[in-house]
Amino acid sequence: MDNTRDAVVSPLPLMQLSIGFWSFKALASAHELGLFACLSGTDGHTVDQLAELLGVDARPVELLVTACASVGLLERRDGRYVNSALAEEFLVPGKAFHFGGWVRMLDRRLYPAWGRLTEAVRTNRPTSWDPDKQAHLFDSEDPELLALFWEAMHALSTLTARELGAYVDLSDSTALLDIGGGSGAYDIELCRRYPSLRATVFDLPPVCEIASTKLVAAGLDDRIVVAPGDFLEYAELPTGHDVVLLSMIMHDWTPEQDLAILRKCFAALPSGGRIVISELLVNDEKTGPPAAALMSLNMLVETVGRNYTAAEYEQWLEVTGFVDVQTVSFEAPGANGAVLARKP
Repeated sequence: MDNTRDAVVSPLPLMQLSIGFWSFKALASAHELGLFACLSGTDGHTVDQLAELLGVDARPVELLVTACASVGLLERRDGRYVNSALAEEFLVPGKAFHFGGWVRMLDRRLYPAWGRLTEAVRTNRPTSWDPDKQAHLFDSEDPELLALFWEAMHALSTLTARELGAYVDLSDSTALLDIGGGSGAYDIELCRRYPSLRATVFDLPPVCEIASTKLVAAGLDDRIVVAPGDFLEYAELPTGHDVVLLSMIMHDWTPEQDLAILRKCFAALPSGGRIVISELLVNDEKTGPPAAALMSLNMLVETVGRNYTAAEYEQWLEVTGFVDVQTVSFEAPGANGAVLARKP
């Protein structure tokens, strides 16, 4: 029997890989046009009805909804298109876990930056902002794009925090310090899960303003407060907390900067205090998983950092003085695990 044909490597996986951006742009365009909002709460619409409602021609609508259906965003029933369960839950504005901010941020901010990826590789410089004019990602950024960034981070963090809270037990903790806590999404979800927990969001002043609005909207401004500051520039972090959270921020910085952050966390914690690092962790072999490895590559166009391995975090924590270091694995949009440790 001739097994030569079976031994030939197929180019089909390469084809799927190379057209991956087609799926994303279909998603981004459908969301921008308001397709998922248009279909929400209805029995579905035909192509002609959608064309009229969206104010565009029938031909592009037919092509777009066909593409969206092919990747699981829409379903077709009796000649009408309806949102899939996935789209209805996460892509309809106003829903509790609306993911649209993340989609918009990728489309408007990161898609152009990734178009210059080769430049970033050659120069080792970010392409989503200008290092010659800005000190870092959040310095003098366009206000509209910055607002879009935090809207995206809130959606990503909310969904991730729910998983973190299920896998990391904070029932014995009373006060959480969220370093670089952004919009406060982690604090909102963790305080909802653990009624005895209080939290402090420590971030730059403009970000704390965003967080304050989110906390009021969530009805948790009596248990979660904001503390404006710069964790890179400040010599000391706020004290009075028995757990410190570093969620989705360590990948922004160099190993030297991360070690400096960990030393400040160690100093701010009391004896017995805990630290939680929530991240998309690259495996120790540095071969994946894809979400973590590609997010790490995204750091090339966005920051001076990368996504690190659990072993790297464990080493840094031990060098800093932490003990009982362990890694907990889970699956969420913004993290696949958490590295935990305790101050002796």
